[in-house]
Amino acid sequence: MAGKSSERLWFDHALLPSGWASGVAITIERGLIADVSVNVAPPSGAVRGRSVLPGLTNLHSHAFQRAMSGLTEVRENIQDSFWSWRTLLYRFVSRIGPEDVHAIAAMAYAEMLEAGFTRVCEFHYVHNDEAGARYADPAEMAGQVVRAAGDTGLGLTLLPVFYAHSGFGGQPPLDGQRRFLSDLEGFATLMDAAAKHGANQPDFVLGFAPHSLRAVTRAQLKALLAMDKAGPVHIHIAEQAQEVADCLAWSGARPVEWLLHNADVDARWCLVHATHTNDREIHGIAKSGAVAGLCPVTEANLGDGIFDGRGFVSYGGHYGVGTDSNVSIGAADELRMLEYSQRFKTLSRNVLTGEGFASTGRSMFEHALAGGGRAAGISVGLAPGNPADMAAITDAVLPEAAMGDDRLLDAWVFRAKSGAISDVWRRGEHVVQGGHHIHRPAIEARYKACLEALLA
Repeated sequence: MAGKSSERLWFDHALLPSGWASGVAITIERGLIADVSVNVAPPSGAVRGRSVLPGLTNLHSHAFQRAMSGLTEVRENIQDSFWSWRTLLYRFVSRIGPEDVHAIAAMAYAEMLEAGFTRVCEFHYVHNDEAGARYADPAEMAGQVVRAAGDTGLGLTLLPVFYAHSGFGGQPPLDGQRRFLSDLEGFATLMDAAAKHGANQPDFVLGFAPHSLRAVTRAQLKALLAMDKAGPVHIHIAEQAQEVADCLAWSGARPVEWLLHNADVDARWCLVHATHTNDREIHGIAKSGAVAGLCPVTEANLGDGIFDGRGFVSYGGHYGVGTDSNVSIGAADELRMLEYSQRFKTLSRNVLTGEGFASTGRSMFEHALAGGGRAAGISVGLAPGNPADMAAITDAVLPEAAMGDDRLLDAWVFRAKSGAISDVWRRGEHVVQGGHHIHRPAIEARYKACLEALLA
């Protein structure tokens, strides 16, 4: 999708890098913000709106899992857990083909845009065919993800996943993991092919993701980091208590502790989940400059546990939010669940308020904006030179708060229902109008046909 070569927008209120401003005119040239003026009258012919926010990055997604939403809420064991859920995941993933990935990802990406996300970090690990062999195009499946992002207009940071083992210390992979597996040589080829798929996508970013410390050896991690010394690096880590126990048994160290001592973790890293961490570990993450990739809705759905947000923020840590399994998709939902989980943990209120903000909604939004941008490898915010990525809030959220201050963010995060986002612009393209993606009917029809075939 391509935006107009030039367009002007005007809003009663906008959240700029300097804070809230009124009478804001935004000039867009070739998908980028060319100029921002404040306290001005609406320019002739400008598209007008009420309150607008910069678009957020969804920093962790497995798009294909959107098709599993609602299908795993049945207890199969006396002790149902992440690990039993993973078994169901392996059954599902054994059936999906390239066109299925495209249809499912397009549905998920349209919903992300409708929810106020304008970019996704896609942690993509389904690479091989049903038998575990490479497609003729090594990045066939990744290419379908790129295609879905292009069809919907969503910004994409693609993170092909390196996955070679089933457990710490290089344990042999399981049969259910055959569609994920790579060796180092094959992964380098896959990365080259993925770069070609993204070459024509505007502001496409390519990083990579060692799946977890369970799935890579120390030597493989070192080799992967030598392949790419600049792009974003994401990794699942310390999501489950059992993972911590297994890492201790293997190495004598906890997962985050081991990683910080064995890799040069810095600001280009995103440590996804980092749920089961002690005080020393969260201090180490914060000191490194890495982003904590928090996915509170999925972490609640899977029974993962609760990240120590209060401690992490007190150390100056950077975080963002992601929709992970896409069991539900909503920027405000993730922020709300994040704060509420901290309230459960600390038996107090407004836990993540800070950084000079009295408003919890504003504080979390600013963290998610900056942390998501860092994890995605992009610049964010409504400022000249940045992509024209923004989301307008409908007055229906809370009319009495729609006056362009932090109360609007508090209302959106803690009170608003679905449909609070009325319009979204992505690189200047007006992709969500009246709360719905402009191509939703066709995307939804293709998705439903795909799901009916997969579940037949």
